[in-house]
Amino acid sequence: MRVLIAHSRYLSGATSGENRVVEDEARLLSEGGHEVHVWQPVPRSGGASELLGMGMGSVWSFRAAAAVQRAIRRARVAVVHFHNLFPKLSPAVIRAAAAEGVPVVVTLHNYRLLCLPATLLRDGRVCEDCVGRVPWPGVLHRCYRESALGSGALAASLSLHDRLRTFDRVTLFLAVGDFVRDKHIQGGVPADRIRVKSNFAWPTPRRKGPGRYYLFLGRLSREKGVETILDAWRNAPGELLLVGDGPDGDRLRNLAPPRVRFIGAVPATDVAPLVREARAVVLPSVWYEAQPRVVLEAYAAGVPVLASRIGGLEDLITHGDTGLLVDPWNASSWTEAVKLVSDDSESERLGAGAFARWTNLYAPGRALRSLEEAYADAIERNAT
Repeated sequence: MRVLIAHSRYLSGATSGENRVVEDEARLLSEGGHEVHVWQPVPRSGGASELLGMGMGSVWSFRAAAAVQRAIRRARVAVVHFHNLFPKLSPAVIRAAAAEGVPVVVTLHNYRLLCLPATLLRDGRVCEDCVGRVPWPGVLHRCYRESALGSGALAASLSLHDRLRTFDRVTLFLAVGDFVRDKHIQGGVPADRIRVKSNFAWPTPRRKGPGRYYLFLGRLSREKGVETILDAWRNAPGELLLVGDGPDGDRLRNLAPPRVRFIGAVPATDVAPLVREARAVVLPSVWYEAQPRVVLEAYAAGVPVLASRIGGLEDLITHGDTGLLVDPWNASSWTEAVKLVSDDSESERLGAGAFARWTNLYAPGRALRSLEEAYADAIERNAT
C-alpha cells in the first residue's frame, strides 16, 4: 500500500513524543512492506513578523495544500495520514487531499481541535471552556503560547474550518485512547468516524529484579504535577530521579527534599537504560494526558507505572496489575503508593503485569495490524 504521512513537526525535535510517533509509524509501515512517503515541514521560531506569517498559514496554507496534492499525484497514494496540522499544514490540507479522491486519516494525539493549547488545561487546572464551541475563551486568556496573536490565529482557523465543514472531509479519525475518543465525541465529532488506534513501543531489554529508583521523565512544568510528587517524597522511601527540564526547573529544585536528584535533559539514547533500572516510572500529571510514550516504553521494559488517576492515564494503567493510579493532588496518596512498590515482590509482580500488557497491546506487531486495519477501513468508507 502507498501511504502519504504529513506532519507539522514540533520544534522540540526528538524530545517530542508526537514527532517520534510519526517517525516510528513510518518505519513500522516500511518494515511491514508498505511504500511510505513522509512530509514533515518544520516551522521557524522568530519575532512578530514570523508569528504573523505562521498565524496566516495556520488558517489556510495554500502552499501546504498544493504540496499535498502534488505528493498524492506523484506517488499515487492509496491513503493520506495527517498528524499535527499546525502551524505548517493547516486544515486546508484535508480539503486538498479529499479533492484528490483519496481517503483522509487524522490521528488525534491530543485535544488541539477542542482547545487552543491542546491540553484542556488553564492556570494549572483542567479547563473545558472551549469544548464543543467556538474557542474564543482561549483567545481571551491567550491560551496558545500566551500569545494573543497566536491564539487568535489558531481560533480563527478552527472556527473557519468548522463553518466550512472541513473536518467532515476526514474519512476516519484515529484517537490514541478511549478518553481522547470520548472527549472528541463530546466536542461534536461523530462517534462512528473515530476509532481507537494506540501508540506502540519498540522492544527493549527487560528489567532484571525489582529496580533501584523511581523515575520521572518529562517537562518540568506546572501541568506535570511535579510539585506534588516532591511533597510526597518528604516521607516516601527510595530515591527519585527527575529527567528533563522546563520553565519550573529552578523553582522545583529549590523545593526538593532529600533523596531527590535532578538529572536534566538527556539524549534519547540514554532514556531506555534509565527506564530499565527503575523500580517504577511516576507520572503525577494534573492534566488530561492522552497517551504518553513513556508508559508504553516502561511496559516494554517490564517496569510498572505510578500515575495520576486522570485523563488517558486511566486507559493505560490497570490499578494493581500494571501499576497504581493515584489522586493527582494528594501527596500522602503518592507516598503510600511509593511505599507499596518499595516491596520487592510487589514491584516485580506489577512489572510482570506491565510487560504482559505491552506484549498484548502495545508491541509493534499489534500496532502494524491496527494501522493496516484503519487504512483498509478508510479506503472502504471512501469507496461507498
